[in-house]
Amino acid sequence: MRCTLTVLIFFLSSTLLFAQNLTNLEFKNIGPTVMSGRVVDIDVNPQDPTEFLVAYASGGLWHTTNNGTSFSPIMDNAITINLGDIAVDWKNKTIWAGTGENNASRSSYAGVGIIKSSDWGKTWSTPMLKNSQHIGRIIINPDNPNNVVVAVTGPLYSLSEERGMYSTMDGGKTWNKTLYIDDKTGFIDLAHDPNNFNTQYATSWEKDRKAWNFDGAGNGSAIYKSEDAGLTWTKISTVNSGFPTGIGVGRIGLSVFDDNTLYAIHDSQFRRDKKDGDNASAKANSKKINKEDFKSMSTDDFLKLDNKVLNAFLKENGFQEKYRAESVKNLIQKGEATPADVALYLEDANSQLFDTPVKGAELYRSDDAGKTWYKTHEGQIDDVFYSYGYYFAQVRVNPRDINEVYIMGVPIITSNDGGKTFKNISRENVHADHHALWVNPNKQGHLINGNDGGVNISYDNGETWIKNNTPSVGQFYAINYDLEEPYQVYGGLQDNGVWVGSHTARENRAWHQSGQYPWESIMGGDGMQIQIDNRNSNIVYTGFQFGNYFRLNRENGDRTYIQPKHKLGESPYRFNWQTPILLSSHNQDILYLGGNKLMRSLDQGDTWTAISPDLTKGGKPGNVAYGTITTISESKFEFGIIYAGTDDGLVQLTKNGGGNWEQIDGPWPNDLWVSRVTASSHKKSRVYVTLNGYRWDDFQSYVYKSEDYGKTWERLATSIPGSPVNVITEHPKKEDYLFIGTDNATYASLDQGNTWTLLSGGMPPVAVHDIKIQPQTNDLLIGTHGRSIYLANLNALDLVGTEFKMASIEDLRFSRRYGSRGFLWSNGPTPKIQISYFNPTAGKVNLEVKNEAGKTIYETAFTSDQGLNFYTYDGSISKAGLKAFKKGDRPDPAQNGVTYLPKGTYTVHLSGNSGDSKETLVVK
Repeated sequence: MRCTLTVLIFFLSSTLLFAQNLTNLEFKNIGPTVMSGRVVDIDVNPQDPTEFLVAYASGGLWHTTNNGTSFSPIMDNAITINLGDIAVDWKNKTIWAGTGENNASRSSYAGVGIIKSSDWGKTWSTPMLKNSQHIGRIIINPDNPNNVVVAVTGPLYSLSEERGMYSTMDGGKTWNKTLYIDDKTGFIDLAHDPNNFNTQYATSWEKDRKAWNFDGAGNGSAIYKSEDAGLTWTKISTVNSGFPTGIGVGRIGLSVFDDNTLYAIHDSQFRRDKKDGDNASAKANSKKINKEDFKSMSTDDFLKLDNKVLNAFLKENGFQEKYRAESVKNLIQKGEATPADVALYLEDANSQLFDTPVKGAELYRSDDAGKTWYKTHEGQIDDVFYSYGYYFAQVRVNPRDINEVYIMGVPIITSNDGGKTFKNISRENVHADHHALWVNPNKQGHLINGNDGGVNISYDNGETWIKNNTPSVGQFYAINYDLEEPYQVYGGLQDNGVWVGSHTARENRAWHQSGQYPWESIMGGDGMQIQIDNRNSNIVYTGFQFGNYFRLNRENGDRTYIQPKHKLGESPYRFNWQTPILLSSHNQDILYLGGNKLMRSLDQGDTWTAISPDLTKGGKPGNVAYGTITTISESKFEFGIIYAGTDDGLVQLTKNGGGNWEQIDGPWPNDLWVSRVTASSHKKSRVYVTLNGYRWDDFQSYVYKSEDYGKTWERLATSIPGSPVNVITEHPKKEDYLFIGTDNATYASLDQGNTWTLLSGGMPPVAVHDIKIQPQTNDLLIGTHGRSIYLANLNALDLVGTEFKMASIEDLRFSRRYGSRGFLWSNGPTPKIQISYFNPTAGKVNLEVKNEAGKTIYETAFTSDQGLNFYTYDGSISKAGLKAFKKGDRPDPAQNGVTYLPKGTYTVHLSGNSGDSKETLVVK
C-alpha cells in the first residue's frame, strides 16, 4: 500500500475540523542555534552582497540584509519548509523554491514541488510539478524572468516518471517536460553559460536508494547540453568524450566559466585498483597489520603472527580484554573462529561507509564547451567524498579566474591551477560537509559557504571565516530532559553531536561577552538518543550513529565506551543509524540497547547480555545497516514487560524479561519502519505503535492503539494530514492526552486519540522527531528536525471542556523600572501578565481588573477564538481607573506615561457570551 505526495497536498490544503481548538497554545523556541543545521543553497543579491537568502534542508528559508548578522524566516507560512534549491529574481523580488532536498540523505525530506512567491515570501503559490518530491536545481532567464528551467531529481526511494528536465515560459502556469531518461534517473544539477542563457548544461543521476542499500551510480548518469534554453538536449558525456561512462558514474556537479570552459565534479563509484604486494604470508612477520590482511590470511599464517604485533592490533582496534593474542590463536586453532572473523569483528556500518574503496572525487574540465573532457589532476583526491559523495558533488569556479576552483565535500578544498593541486580551506570554526558556495564576482576572496553546520563568510579566500549561526535550525533526532531545577534539555543532532542546556537558557548574543554559550556540546558525530540517570544527572548515556554509545560522567569528565560486542566467530550485531537505548524505570543501573537483538546491561553498560534472538526478519544484503531494532519500551507497571520495534516492520513483546518473545501482528502494511512502540504508563495492557513509510515514499500516517498487549488494534489519527509519523507520546499524568509528531507537524489529542488538533502556535510545518513531557513543570518539548526545540507549558490544557473558564494567574513582582526611559532602554521593561482561558464559542470577551475595594481600575474588550485563548495584560491602570484610588494612595505614572499596578491583591474578571470567570492577581 503506497501513496504519493498528492495525498499530502490535498490534506494540507483542506480545512480540517477538530474537537478542540488548541492552535493558540504558544510554543517558544529554546534553541540551540550555534551549531545550526544543513544548508542546501545560498542566493545573494548581485547588487548588495550583504543581502542574501539561505535555504536549509528542513529548516526553511531565511533572509539577511546585514551580512548574516541576523536572519528572518520568510517561508514559515508556506505548505512546507523542506528545500532542495532556490532561485531568486532580485529585480522583481520573486523567489522560486524547489521543495524536497537534493541530497539523498537518510533525512532528506520530500517536498511538494515548486512553489513561487512574488511578494518576497508573504504569500506562496500552489505547488507546481507537485509530484517531483525532490528538486535538483532551478535557473531563471536573466532577460526573461518568466522563463525558468528546473532539474527534477524525483523520489528518493521509489521509481517515478516525474523525473526529468522541465521548462516554463509563462512564469509557471504551464510546464514542458524537455528531457527524460528513465524512472530511476533524475537530474541533480543545472547551469548556464553566464554570457548566454541559451547554452545550458544538466547532469542526470541514476540512483537506487532502499532502506537496506544505496546504489548511487549507473549508466543513466551523464552530462547533457542544450543550446536553445533547455528546450532540447544532447548527451555530451559519451564514450569518446573523455568523461567517465558506465555503471560507476555517480553524482555530477557543474560550474560554467564562459562560452568554452566548464568544470564537472564527479563522485566516481568505480573501484580503485588493489595495490601490489599485498601478501598475507609476508604480513605474518611484519610489524604492522591491518584489518584487510585478515580477510585472505590462512590459519597457518595467522598462527605465525608475532604476539606483540597481534596484541597491538587487537588493543588499537578496541577488541575486548578477553581477546588477546594467545586466546584468539587458541580459538582459531580449535576451529571456533577463522582469521577472517578478526576482520569481521570490526565490520560495522561506519567502516562500510568509510572503507569502501571507490575512487571518489574526481574533477574534470572541458575547454571546448563540453565536446571533450580531461581529468585535471593525477591520481585521486582523497578524504573529500569517501564512499558517500552522493551527499556532496558540487563545484564552483571563480567568475574572475578560470583556474580558481572550489570543490565541496567533507572539507571544502580549492585549487588555483585549474584543479591540478588543491588545498583545504576548512578552518576551526567551519563545520564539515559542504553543500553551497557563492563566490563574489566583484571582490577577490569573498566567499559565502553553506554546510551541515550553517553559514560561514570569508573575505580572504578561506584563510579565516566568520560563523553566522543565529537561526534556530537544528536538526534533532532525539531529545530528553533531567529532573534538576531548572531542568536541562538534551538533544542529539544530525551531524552536530549531542548538546545540553537549561530550558531557561536565553538565545541571544550576550554569550559573546561572557564567552560561554548557554548550551554545551557533550558528544560529536551524528548525535543520537540520550538517557539520564534520575539519581544523578551527571551520569548520561549517549553516543553517535550506528550504536556507538558511551556512559558519560559529566562531573569528572569520564567517558566509557559501552557498545555491546558479539563474540569472535559470530556474526556482528547490526545497529541502526539511530540505535535506541533505554534506562529501566525500575532500576537505573539497568540499560537496554537495541541491535538486531535486544541487549541488557545490569551494570550501567559495563557488561551486556543478549536477552532475545534476532527480533528482525534477518536483514538484507546491502550497504546500509538494516534488520535492526528501532524502538524500545518498557512497562512501568512490571519489570520484564518490554516491547521492541524494528526497521523491517516487526513489533515484538516479552513479558518475562526476554525469556520468551512473541511477534505482535497488526493491521498495518508490511515492512514499514516502526518509529515508536510505547507501553502506556496508565494501563498495563495498553500499547501504542507508530510506523513510518518515508523509506518507501509512502506518506500516509500510521498510528495504532491496543488495549490488550497487541492482540487487537484500533487505528488512530485518520483525520490528520497524511504524513509519516515519527513519534507518539502519552502524557505522564493525564491518561487521555496524546501527542504525535510527523514529518510536517505536531498534533494533540485530549480524548485518547479519538480527535486531534494541530499544534502550530509559533511553529512552522517542520518535521518532528521526538516529543517529551517534563513531569515537574508540565512542559511539552518538541524536538524538530529543522527548527531545534520548542517548548510549551501544558497547564492551560486543563481548562479545555464545555464551560468558559480562566486559569489561575501567576504572581507579579512589582518593579520601579517598569516604563523607565533612558540610554539602557527606550521604554523600559513592562509587565507581561498572561491570562489563559477557554471559550467554548468564539466572540467578544470583556476583561475587567478590580482592586481590593472592588472598584474597576482597568477594562478592555477583545475578540476571542473558540477553544484555548491567551491574552497578555500589561499591568496598566486606565485613566478612569486612577480615580478609584484615594489621592494619597494614587500610584505615580512611569516615565513612559503609563501607570502600573502597585503592590496589592486584584481580581481579574473575564466575561463573554459563553459565561464568565474570576481569578486573583497578586502583585508582590
